[in-house]
Amino acid sequence: MTHPHLWPLLRSRRLWPLVLAQSCGALNDNLVKNAIVVLAIFQLGAGGAGMSAAAGALFIAPYILLSATAGQIADRYAKPTAILVYKIAEVGLMLAAAAAFMASSLPALLTVLVGLGIQAALFGPVKYGILPEQLGQDELIAGNGAVEATTFLSIVVGTVAGGALVLLPAGPAIVGVLGVVLSLCGLLGALCIRPVPAADPSLTIGWNIAATAWTVVRQASQQRTIWLSLLALSWFWTIGATLLTEFPIVARDTLGAGGSVLTLLLAVFAVGTGIGSIGCAALLRGEVSARHVPFAAVGISLFCWDFARAAGGAGVLADGWAVVGTVVGWRMIVDLALLAACGGIFSVPLYALIQGNAPPRARSRTIAANNIMNALFMVLGAGAAAGLAAAGWSAPDVLKLAALANLAVACWVVRLLPSARASA
Repeated sequence: MTHPHLWPLLRSRRLWPLVLAQSCGALNDNLVKNAIVVLAIFQLGAGGAGMSAAAGALFIAPYILLSATAGQIADRYAKPTAILVYKIAEVGLMLAAAAAFMASSLPALLTVLVGLGIQAALFGPVKYGILPEQLGQDELIAGNGAVEATTFLSIVVGTVAGGALVLLPAGPAIVGVLGVVLSLCGLLGALCIRPVPAADPSLTIGWNIAATAWTVVRQASQQRTIWLSLLALSWFWTIGATLLTEFPIVARDTLGAGGSVLTLLLAVFAVGTGIGSIGCAALLRGEVSARHVPFAAVGISLFCWDFARAAGGAGVLADGWAVVGTVVGWRMIVDLALLAACGGIFSVPLYALIQGNAPPRARSRTIAANNIMNALFMVLGAGAAAGLAAAGWSAPDVLKLAALANLAVACWVVRLLPSARASA
């Protein structure tokens, strides 16, 4: 099997427009979400610690409620057309966000956030469902690696930029204008996506969201490789969400640090994930296989455990320079980078396995089932982390528990996934 080179593929019309559209969307979602939280807490005097949780809940709820219907829409209509419609909607939402930021209206901003959650939920099944329609089978790993890498980078950049920019003297206006510009860039990407026909134009869309969600999850569970990959991915997102939740606590409470250390941790995590996601294409040389997934799962546990131990014994590291100026700081950086790289190697083949084994006429509905389960697992994981924190567990202790739990999942993956391959 030939090894597709990522950069020529990324420069082709079959991939770069989609990467641009989805990365601008992920950047915008996190830019606005974190800007709302920071603005509410530090300038509008609203919320407090619960504001971040409320914003996250408003954004994630549409994934649970609407992903199944979104999958049906993506299979019923031509996916490039659906992406274009969603990106036009994003421009409108960003214009509304800009007006709400200018007015410093928290209710209006939270309404926009709900709209962004709906738009993101609708976009999720189509962005992964369209990849096999644009790429060859031996290009799926590289394509998913590019999408995964840019998604995590966009999440981190958007989160950091939203919190930093909104506190500037003209911060709300800057965030609003930047959001509009990014949405227009995403719209440009959508306009350039290569046209493909609808996967199942005769499909009847069911508007009973509960029944539709149950149906798509049940159908996904009937194919063993898809279901196991879906469950493993849901666990991966639970671990990822736990890490991103604990990073601010590690920086503030464990290390006695400010925002520069949190930014450093997030940046290392994003870069590591990108390296692992893109490097996965070189490891597998285009083959859609889960043979490296169990080893990546073990790596996540080992490096998560060691990161937690290093952070717990580091003492005070007040800023980024203190972290890079100590041996224990570099231990944390290397652990976090390797943990994130293992995450990329873990997740990218699983997305490709779902895409490669799903029936072409129902591929987006299968992706929708994955999104529903991912969201449910993330909510449960967030609830467990909050419960442990309320019980007095420190952030390093929560991360150690996550590492142990992930090791148990790794043992399960070793038994069930190594022989998984994509169907022809």
